[in-house]
Amino acid sequence: MKTKQREKWRRELPLYLMLLPPVLIMVVYAYGPMVGNVIAFQKFLPGKGLFGSEWIGLTNFTYIFGMPNIVSVIRNTVFIAFMKMIAGIIVPVTVALLLNEVVHSSFKRTVQTIIYLPYFLSWVILSGILITILSPSEGIVNQFLGYLGIRPVFFLGDEKIFPFTTVITDVWKNFGFGTIVYLSALTSIDPNLYEAAVIDGAGRWQQTWHITLPGISTTIILLTVLSTGNILNAGFEQIFNLYSPMVYSTGDIIDTLVYRMGIDNYQYGPATAVGMMKSLVALLFIAASNKAAEKAAGYRVF
Repeated sequence: MKTKQREKWRRELPLYLMLLPPVLIMVVYAYGPMVGNVIAFQKFLPGKGLFGSEWIGLTNFTYIFGMPNIVSVIRNTVFIAFMKMIAGIIVPVTVALLLNEVVHSSFKRTVQTIIYLPYFLSWVILSGILITILSPSEGIVNQFLGYLGIRPVFFLGDEKIFPFTTVITDVWKNFGFGTIVYLSALTSIDPNLYEAAVIDGAGRWQQTWHITLPGISTTIILLTVLSTGNILNAGFEQIFNLYSPMVYSTGDIIDTLVYRMGIDNYQYGPATAVGMMKSLVALLFIAASNKAAEKAAGYRVF
């Protein structure tokens, strides 16, 4: 028995060694910084360090809940993140279903490449492009609207339009990746099911509704559950590079608030308290959505 266990250990040892680097990276960059959460309970002074600063209990949490703009910031965050999550599921699934019907493989690969390209660009680059093309005076979008007799729209300066601009541009950047994921899931569906459906007289819409969508439902549930963890993460990189004080009322989110508090105003304790609460809420959302997915579809992510 011991000999078999020793042979199994020797056989699996290279696999454990392969896992060692990512585990170390996870410990250093994900779990190590969690020690800094103690700042949320301190009047933190960089000169005194983590364990030399004064402990003030829940004062930082009381302070952030007393801020006049905290309600609007949370509302903005949830609204933008929820819209991104919904659109980030509907658009890739729809495009994947449409591409799945394309017969010409060369055209299909070309479209996949084109829609996938924005995913590789950072928001620093894309924000410069979007600021230019969405300009109310010289932007190509407003020039096109002018040809149609529509007045120029200040996409990045109008507080009513800005949240929807962030959602649309985020979907444009990321839906190519989701499309490829769903196209990969579509390849796992047994073609015999479609042949049987055709024999039974089912049309394309009936095949899509009763075969294709159920066939990729597990992937949809998985990505939905994982995305609920970002319900309070409306996209710092995107909004930080696109927003301005003109749209703070509808565009300011938790992450940008934390940045201004911690980096610009040196309020390390309150900023850490906000970030800590955001992480706890995200954990609760993931756990709840995972439980709901198990009850609704009998599928567990973890």
